[in-house]
Amino acid sequence: MKILVSNDDGYRAEGLAHLRAAMAELGEVTVVAPDRNRSGAGNSLTLDLPLRLLRAEAGVYYVAGTPTDCVHLALSGALPIAFEMVASGINDGANLGDDVLYSGTVAAAIEGRFLGLPTLAVSLCTSPGGPRHFATAARVARLLVAGLLARPLEASLILNVNVPDVPFEALAGFASTRLGFRHRSDPVIEARDPKGAAVYWIGPAGTGADAGPGTDFDAVARGWVSVTPLSIDLTRHAALPALAGWLQGLGTP
Repeated sequence: MKILVSNDDGYRAEGLAHLRAAMAELGEVTVVAPDRNRSGAGNSLTLDLPLRLLRAEAGVYYVAGTPTDCVHLALSGALPIAFEMVASGINDGANLGDDVLYSGTVAAAIEGRFLGLPTLAVSLCTSPGGPRHFATAARVARLLVAGLLARPLEASLILNVNVPDVPFEALAGFASTRLGFRHRSDPVIEARDPKGAAVYWIGPAGTGADAGPGTDFDAVARGWVSVTPLSIDLTRHAALPALAGWLQGLGTP
């Protein structure tokens, strides 16, 4: 089994080292990750500049680009390896609810699925000053990937995995969840540059709004590993008939 590991925290990140070690128990691992933290990069591709694939050490490469760039290069001919699985993470922080729309960790997994491979994104739900149990998330990732190898799921699925920041023995188990939804993020934070001009930091993400039973928020809060099946198709199929009727009401262009 040839496994591609990527992330959005950069190729030197602690979580990536743990994930690489866990995947090495299941197969041959190659890392292709950003050269620095690219959290929040989403599914962006670099189209206006050429990309370099640089070798840090045996089996570890980095790219001055986004997580999506990294996976795309690795699976589209930059490496002479026939990968069979993509594992992204372990992200330093949760990717719950609408976080998945911004997350570079999830985007790396999505790109792997776009290019035909089974994928999962793993995040550790850390908090400032927390214990940072990356070893727990690594064991979880190993169990899930081993399960995917033994009993493959539907080919279109991407697994978004969020792990409580607790010792492995303290986990309640695995829970199949849906995405919740956050409250609106806090306002931007204004600061000043050395010349006195205004600059802005994006405010912290909002707390869970839709965070009740069945959601990823609720599962993690109760000590369960949240496993959410994601799909690339963003179409709201149930709304198609109503939209068709609404469009007819506009008349002929």
